[in-house]
Amino acid sequence: MKSALIKTGLLLLAAVSSCSQAYEAEKIASGLNIPWGLAYVDPQTMLVTERQGVVKRVNLETGRHQTLFTPEGVWAEGQGGLLDIALSPFEANKVYLTYSKDIEGEGATTLAQATYKNGKLTDWQDLFVSTSRTDTSRHFGSRITFDKNSLYFSIGDRGVRDNGQDTLTHAGAILRLNPDGSVPSDNPFVDNKAVLDEIWSYGHRNPQGLVYDASSQKLWSIEHGPRGGDEINLIKRGANYGWPITSHGKEYWGPISVGDGKLKEGVEPPVKVYVPSIAPGSLVLYRGEIFPELNGKLLAGALKLTHINVVTINEVGEAIAEQRIMSELGERIRDIEATPKGDIYFSTDSGNLYKLKR
Repeated sequence: MKSALIKTGLLLLAAVSSCSQAYEAEKIASGLNIPWGLAYVDPQTMLVTERQGVVKRVNLETGRHQTLFTPEGVWAEGQGGLLDIALSPFEANKVYLTYSKDIEGEGATTLAQATYKNGKLTDWQDLFVSTSRTDTSRHFGSRITFDKNSLYFSIGDRGVRDNGQDTLTHAGAILRLNPDGSVPSDNPFVDNKAVLDEIWSYGHRNPQGLVYDASSQKLWSIEHGPRGGDEINLIKRGANYGWPITSHGKEYWGPISVGDGKLKEGVEPPVKVYVPSIAPGSLVLYRGEIFPELNGKLLAGALKLTHINVVTINEVGEAIAEQRIMSELGERIRDIEATPKGDIYFSTDSGNLYKLKR
């Protein structure tokens, strides 16, 4: 089975734009159901969340996958469901997950923790249930990342534009929590009753990519714009990123700009804007030796424009070049996972898991 997977899964795909490298996609597994989040455990094991509400374990050598756990209370409607998964850097055998929790028939983006040990996922518990419920099934976020002491995760505006500037909801914000789900005492708004304590930044539309780079100590996000105007943002403590008062996108119903303009005093401008939208699904900042030409670059999975978007960032945090790879695959690329050794895996909405090769 393994040899058959490798023979049928190697696809030579040249990168576009200024990229001189040629890459291959080795199909590792197929038959997954919208594999939304990836967590690399070891050379044989990847944990995968399926949006319908299932955690699976994939054998990276054989491509076989099996159900580990089906949590209760997952609101799998529209864009909601079981979302991201990440290994804890704070405690052995622990994983964090985000999902839309069913609360009276509406979904609230929620952070959970579980134990993964001896091939089993146990001890599921909610750490933080956000104040983000709406009657829509859109814009849940939600990616997880970590700095040395804290956990960050993103929540979309839940399809209600005004949530972006409403700091008494977690919708449209990036949150910062302690590993146990409590509020860090040095969060930017803990002494401000007009802002929820967990909020690190706000004014976001739907950030589905989030990564902290330990080398530069920078927090990056990528989020969906409306019709055009996807953004890469360098996330700063307490900053307002403008949605919906600023945007580079257009209304869905006509060629009318969203908001008051593209820039405004007091609003943090994006580092990079995509027009037309690529529809970003994930973000990593690559630090590895296997692909030295990608070292220090941002890699975003594109859903609508079906490629991996490679962005070169200079020392002052400016986006100075863009490359597009894996476009010939024609797949909606959902999540990207870089391993400690520098291998790159990515999942697609069609249910495939690939490994980047050349």
